Amino acid sequence: MASPATYNILMYSHDTYGLGHLRRTMAIAEHLRQRGVNILILTGSPLAGRYETPEGVDFVRIPGMIKKTNEEYLPLSIKINARHALNIRRNIIVATAKAFQPHLFIVDKAPMGLRREVIPTLKWLKRRLPRTRTILGLRDIMDDAVSTTREWAEKGVYDVLEQFYSEIWVYGNQAIYDPITEYAIPPVISDKMVFTGYIPRHVPSPQSMTQVRREERFGAGEKLVVVTTGGGGDGYPLMDAYLSMLEQGGAPAHRAIFVSGPFMPKPEREAVARRAARLHARFHHFYRRMETLMGLADAVVTMGGYNTTCEILSQCIPCLVVPREVPRLEQRIRAEALSARGLIEYLPWDALSPEGLRDKLRRLLGAPEPYREAMARFPFTGLSVISQRVGAFRRAPCGQDADA
Repeated sequence: MASPATYNILMYSHDTYGLGHLRRTMAIAEHLRQRGVNILILTGSPLAGRYETPEGVDFVRIPGMIKKTNEEYLPLSIKINARHALNIRRNIIVATAKAFQPHLFIVDKAPMGLRREVIPTLKWLKRRLPRTRTILGLRDIMDDAVSTTREWAEKGVYDVLEQFYSEIWVYGNQAIYDPITEYAIPPVISDKMVFTGYIPRHVPSPQSMTQVRREERFGAGEKLVVVTTGGGGDGYPLMDAYLSMLEQGGAPAHRAIFVSGPFMPKPEREAVARRAARLHARFHHFYRRMETLMGLADAVVTMGGYNTTCEILSQCIPCLVVPREVPRLEQRIRAEALSARGLIEYLPWDALSPEGLRDKLRRLLGAPEPYREAMARFPFTGLSVISQRVGAFRRAPCGQDADA
């Protein structure tokens, strides 16, 4: 294992379609970095290099895969068959663990990795580095209860959680959504679960927002709505409906900035850009400082993935969430739960229309204070609890448990 003077943290983020997994992993990594800590992130995201990498954090890039369905993944760029690409990924993950010899291995969201690619590494760590803590980090909601319990039972996830993970961190609030109950998690596993709370996002400085305001040519007296669909792979219907609302007229006066996301298909992305230009709206394919852009907004319209939701709530920005319902119901369940607490406005996907957007937008821009007040009371404890757990691991004598 590495020198006692250093503490090595290896993080895995499979990253097949969107940006949320990588951005959540980077937020945790940036918070944990300190003197004597090395953090290495295994990721398949083609966008890893587009973000600023803080000192003490680095990436190992594995071949990217793109998700076609819940069960089908294909290589993103290289022209080889999926099995070959997965073999390459699996070998890189194992080799990195052997060379890096982590004290802590954090797996994001997928207990077995993409197509079980993390299992060989978990087995090797258990056999050769038994003192290494292995952590599964789960977002607040995976999917609806029926689908999740069926999938976990069929794929042997419950056995993996019991055998290979020291702890399971849930990046959510048990009072808002309780996976122990919803996913029928037995005590032998639930006893290892730590509810960290939601993970806060960076709040931009006034100087950075002033710079973006100047770059976007956004006047101080104008209302701004940012429309974003995360990675964008399935976000065109939302942007199409919003553009139609603007084209039809009658919406509250505001400036609009569209951020399609890097995975929106090129024809759809180009259509959004053309229509936005005709409306004198701004358009971006990818925006590296998304939290700063959101910080300028009077409202955000989005599909409501975990990462985007945390960014919005962290800055107390009134938000309309139009959650997708395919291939998972995760976004809808989260939107319903947060809407019930007055934190966001929620428009079901099957109610998406220019008229539905117009009505919700009038409410958001006309009376934003109830949303801001509710968000200001929302607890963000994720990073502080994670720091406490890592601190307990480092203080615990070798081979002993760190008290939760």
